[in-house]
Amino acid sequence: MSTGKKPRIALVHDFLVQDGGAEQVLRVLASMFPEAPIYTLIADYKKAAGTFDKNRIRTSFLQKYPFSIKKYQWYLPLMPRAIEAFDFDEYDIVISSASAFAKGVITGSQTLHICYCHTPTRYLWTDTHSYIQALRVPYVLKKLLPILIAKLRNWDYQAAQRPDAFVANSKTVERRIKKYYRRNSKIIYPPVPVEMFQVQSKKENYFLAGGRIVAYKRFDIVVEAFNRLKIPIKIFGTGPLLNELKNKAKSNIEFLGWTDDASVKNLYASAKCFINPQEEDFGITMVEALASGCPVIAYNKGGAAEIVKDGVSGTLFDEQTWESLANSVIRLREKEFDYSLIQSNAKQFSEKSFREKILNIIHEHRETSSNRS
Repeated sequence: MSTGKKPRIALVHDFLVQDGGAEQVLRVLASMFPEAPIYTLIADYKKAAGTFDKNRIRTSFLQKYPFSIKKYQWYLPLMPRAIEAFDFDEYDIVISSASAFAKGVITGSQTLHICYCHTPTRYLWTDTHSYIQALRVPYVLKKLLPILIAKLRNWDYQAAQRPDAFVANSKTVERRIKKYYRRNSKIIYPPVPVEMFQVQSKKENYFLAGGRIVAYKRFDIVVEAFNRLKIPIKIFGTGPLLNELKNKAKSNIEFLGWTDDASVKNLYASAKCFINPQEEDFGITMVEALASGCPVIAYNKGGAAEIVKDGVSGTLFDEQTWESLANSVIRLREKEFDYSLIQSNAKQFSEKSFREKILNIIHEHRETSSNRS
């Protein structure tokens, strides 16, 4: 592969149907390579896709199928074929942003494919049983799902052998890639615009939590703990469990719903502490809190152990129960923190660091490929 000319680059992303941490990574990649088209299975232009230049987005044939945006899960059996149908012959470099199918694109021998892996596909490996139990589908279909998932798992493993290099977003994901895909990977933490957050030395009398209000985020134990503690907490975000949790919450718990970026920054800066009760592959909201000088109480699984320094920038609890969380809240209230030191701990997760490391890994693999030619 020649390095004398400007490489033609394409980006691949599983779906553009929601706006989360994976989409934040894609936005930075898109800004790094402004001429690169973005290939994705399905795009919802009223949601996540609306933050990208529509002219750059290339969708699969599934985009034209009935209810493909709202009910894209219906087409799960067709997704391997859809991702393999994309043609990348004209590109020198393909960067896939994958937690499911994007890594399975087929590229030519002269094309460098780097996969930024958010996690091996959860419902095929780590969360298979809970995924099947949680699905609200007819009984007959639920009985057939294990057969489909077994076939998809075989495809997923074979697809994971296609990228020339894997990048993991955390040590947790690095271990999963090795366990499930038998591939080595390099860790590059997701980009967080840490310089945009400000430290406020005077804190207000409330704790903070937030994100998508879905089951695995475990806001239920936050509500349970703070119902008993009777300490003020604000929770930002929306999701299917919002009304259910609102009905359980006492008056000291305030649900803010959808909250714009500027307001979230102010919430982080003023809060006594940010609560992260869930297991995350990484955990961007924890980094945002630290960048605001806000200590974090986090469940000690997944990316939390890499982000939160116990006793320095917050505290970790080992049991995912309201009792364990409540005990951590009580202990943290008695501790004094250096807010500037907390902020400095977030700098390793900066967008600048991400950009430099992505460019370095591309350069390394292009050099290796060139030397082999």
